[in-house]
Amino acid sequence: MKLSKLFSAVIGTLFVTACATDPISLDQSRPSALPQQAAVSAADCASPQALPQINCSDTVTASFDHNGKLWIVWVQQQHIYLQASDDSGRHFSAPVMVNTEAEAVAAHGEYRPKIKIGPEGNIYLTWTQSLEKRHTGHIRFSRSTDGGKSFSRPVTVNDNLDVISHRFDALAVGKNGEVFIAWLDARDKEKAKAAKQEFNGTAVYYAWSGDGGASFHPNRIVAPHSCECCRLGVEIDQNNLPVVMWRHVYDGNIRDHALSRFRDWNTPGPAQRVSSENWQIDACPHHGPGLSIADDGRVHGVWFSGAPDRQGLFYGHASDAAAGFSAPHSFGNPGAKHPQVLAEGQRVVVVWSEFDGSHNLVKLIQSDDGGSRWSEPETAESSLVAADDAFLLSHGGKIYLSWQTAGGYRFRAL
Repeated sequence: MKLSKLFSAVIGTLFVTACATDPISLDQSRPSALPQQAAVSAADCASPQALPQINCSDTVTASFDHNGKLWIVWVQQQHIYLQASDDSGRHFSAPVMVNTEAEAVAAHGEYRPKIKIGPEGNIYLTWTQSLEKRHTGHIRFSRSTDGGKSFSRPVTVNDNLDVISHRFDALAVGKNGEVFIAWLDARDKEKAKAAKQEFNGTAVYYAWSGDGGASFHPNRIVAPHSCECCRLGVEIDQNNLPVVMWRHVYDGNIRDHALSRFRDWNTPGPAQRVSSENWQIDACPHHGPGLSIADDGRVHGVWFSGAPDRQGLFYGHASDAAAGFSAPHSFGNPGAKHPQVLAEGQRVVVVWSEFDGSHNLVKLIQSDDGGSRWSEPETAESSLVAADDAFLLSHGGKIYLSWQTAGGYRFRAL
């Protein structure tokens, strides 16, 4: 699906193929747009001589380091580029190429490179490399130990190297610099197929590094029977342990959400059911969950369901694994999609995408009591031109919105 059609998709549309992309033109009128970039045409973006420009990318991923510097990554012509800002997105440094050797980087829809910065200042990146066969890929990793001046040669994290599906990477960094990468993996499905056995969905796999990404422990499974093409939610909790949330395939082809709290870095906890919309569908909706963990340990989740009697976006929280999640809070108008959540203390912000017939909207609700009560929905951003989904990040007690549109990249405090 082209970016120009991104917000015209109606609720329940299934995305089961790779997506094409259109170039993005820059809006110089907004103070949050990148001032050093000029408008560029589709031909300019496609030219082998084209200079790297963020307006040639559909997707932008952002992250703060511990000093408050903002880092963004984006893709152009099979290369990932990195930029940094010392003034919260008003000005950015010149782009730095991450992968000097071109490769097919998935950067559309729920695919995009991820970026996290460790406590020591190392910059960590993951992405999905698309392979020659449809719906196949490898999980790739690179790091910078010199403040983004250069990056290590990318390595493949999945230790099964068959040309099968290893896709939808998710990245988190621990308090001591541990690097945690999770993804959707089809190796067990392929084994079952070879044995002429049934295997619903794929599986959630992970690898982690205790030496800042210099090496990784062997791949381990979090849980079998995940939905095949929905993004993962991955965070590190207050005990410095990973938490993973995914769309699960339950008996009867019910595709609701599950969560695993790790007992230690080598031991995932059992799959805990998050939601019970009982959406029965024999396809993957390309619509994964959002996850955030507050300092007090409360887990906040948001997700989409297309169940006929419980359709739309939902929020829930859990303070204790044994107690389970709260009763889901429904939000958003018909057609609302791709929610994100971020908790900063007792403040919890949720944003999502809507289309009102003429404008692509970022809608917002927030809670000041840890997710028990919510404000009325408001429009946080609006664009007449095509736009990606919005994302949330925080630093210094403030929550920020990151949004790539065909009119320019927007970044601001909420």
